[in-house]
Amino acid sequence: MSGISKSFPGVKALHEVDLTVRRGEIHAICGENGAGKSTLMKVLSGVYPHGDYEGSIEFDGELCAFKGIRDSERAGIVIIHQELALSPQLSIAENIFLGNERARRGLIDWNRTNFEAGELMKRVGLADNPVTPVSDLGVGKQQLVEIAKALSKQVKLLILDEPTAALNDDDSAHLLDLLRGLRDEGITCVIISHKLNEVIAIADTVTILRDGRTIETLAAAGVTEDRIIAGMVGRALDNRFPPHEPAIGEEVLRIEDWTVHSPSQHGRKVVDGASLSLRRGEIVGLAGLMGAGRTELAMSVFGRAYGVDISGLIVKDGRPIEIRDVRDAIRHGLAYATEDRKRYGLNLIDDIKRNISAAALKGWWVDERREYLLAEEFHRSMNIKAPGVSSVVGKLSGGNQQKVVLSKWILTGPDVLILDEPTRGIDVGAKYEIYTIINRLADEGKAVLVISSELPELLGLCDRIYTLSEGRVTGELPRGEATQESLMHLMTKGNPR
Repeated sequence: MSGISKSFPGVKALHEVDLTVRRGEIHAICGENGAGKSTLMKVLSGVYPHGDYEGSIEFDGELCAFKGIRDSERAGIVIIHQELALSPQLSIAENIFLGNERARRGLIDWNRTNFEAGELMKRVGLADNPVTPVSDLGVGKQQLVEIAKALSKQVKLLILDEPTAALNDDDSAHLLDLLRGLRDEGITCVIISHKLNEVIAIADTVTILRDGRTIETLAAAGVTEDRIIAGMVGRALDNRFPPHEPAIGEEVLRIEDWTVHSPSQHGRKVVDGASLSLRRGEIVGLAGLMGAGRTELAMSVFGRAYGVDISGLIVKDGRPIEIRDVRDAIRHGLAYATEDRKRYGLNLIDDIKRNISAAALKGWWVDERREYLLAEEFHRSMNIKAPGVSSVVGKLSGGNQQKVVLSKWILTGPDVLILDEPTRGIDVGAKYEIYTIINRLADEGKAVLVISSELPELLGLCDRIYTLSEGRVTGELPRGEATQESLMHLMTKGNPR
C-alpha cells in the first residue's frame, strides 16, 4: 500500500500511509486508538472502495482497484472485524458458507455443506457439530468459525482486527497457535492488536501508525513492549500508571453475604455469600478468572440487573438500603459502567450529548441548551477527541467511547462507581488517560470498584484488591502485599463444598 490517504467529514484519518507485507509472514499493526489502523485495513479489504481514498494498492504483483469486499475476497484478501459478522440463529456450517453456498441445481447441498464445514473446522481446531447454532458457542469458538469461513474463500491474506480482545487466556493461546499454523501453510496474516505481549509472541514484523501516518516498521525479533509504546505515543511511557497518593475516608458502601442465582440454570449460585466494602477516596480492585462471577456480582448490586433469588444486605453510609431496580441504584448514588460499552453502554447511532445525558434524565422534557452545555463541559474536561458534542458516538475510537460512558455516569452524581473492564480494547495512551480520570474521581471522594482481567492493571491502579473464585470472595490484599502470584493463588482457590 503506497501513499494511502483517507478523509472523513472534519478529520483526515490517513495521511500518505505506506505498508509493505511479505508473503507468509504475520505482520502486526500497532497504534493508539484513532491512529488509523482499522481504516487502513478497511481500505485494503474494499470496505472503502477504490475512489474513496488516495494512493495505490498492489497485491501479488498486480495493482488493485477493489469496488467492494467481494472484489477483495476474489483476490484472496479476507478481513475479520472486531465485531464478528456471524448470524447467531444459523448453524456453524451455514455461517461458514453464507454468501458462498454449496449448491446443486439451484438447491443447497446440505450433505456437502456440512461435510466441507467439518473439514474446515478440523483445520481450525473446532470439534463441535457443524449443525450447532452459532448462538450456542462462546466468543472464542465464534472467532474460529470466522477463520474457517475465511479459509473456505481460499484466503491468501487474512486480516484480523483485535482478534483476542474478548477472549480468555486459553482461547487467545489457541488462536495464536492457529495463526502460526496458517503461516506455516503459506497464508499471510495482518493483525491489529493492543495486546503488545501477544504481538511480540506472534508477529514477524510490526508497523506502527500514529495520527494517521506510518511511523516505522520493525522486525519483531528482539523488540520490546516499551519500544513499541514509544513509537505509538511519540515518547517513552516511563510509567504506565499515573502517580497517585490516596486520601481514603470513611466507609461508603458495604455488601454482606450477597448471593445470586443464575437466571438460566435453576439452583446454580453464581455469587455465593460474597462480602466486600468500599471507602470514600479509595480505588478497590476485583480480580477473578473467567466465570468467577465478577460481572454478575456488580450487575446484581446495581439494581438487580442480573440474576434471580438475590439475597444479602447492602449498607450505604451506615444505613441498610433496598435497591429494586436501576433507577433505585442511581438514586442511591451507584453507577455501573458495563464491560461491553458498544452493546450495553452506548447508543452508537446517537450523538455524544444524548449519550452523556441519558442516565441523568428526569421528567418528560429535555432542556436542550443545558444538555449541550453539560456535554461541552465533559467534552473539554474528559478530553474527548471529536469535532463536537453532536458527533455520532459510533464513529469514535474505543478510548473516546469509554470517556463518553464515564461522563454519562459522572453526570448522575454517584458516590460509588463500578467500572467493569474500563480499559478493554483501548490503547496504552488512552489507558493512561482513563487511569488519570479514575484517580481524579477518587480524589473527589468517590469510591471506585474496578473489575479487570489484567492483573498488572489492578496492581498499578488499586489501593486494595479482592479476589473472587466460583462466586465467593477468597481473599483481600492491600496494594503493598499484592503480587500477580498471590492474586492468582487466591483466584484459583477452590471452594469447600
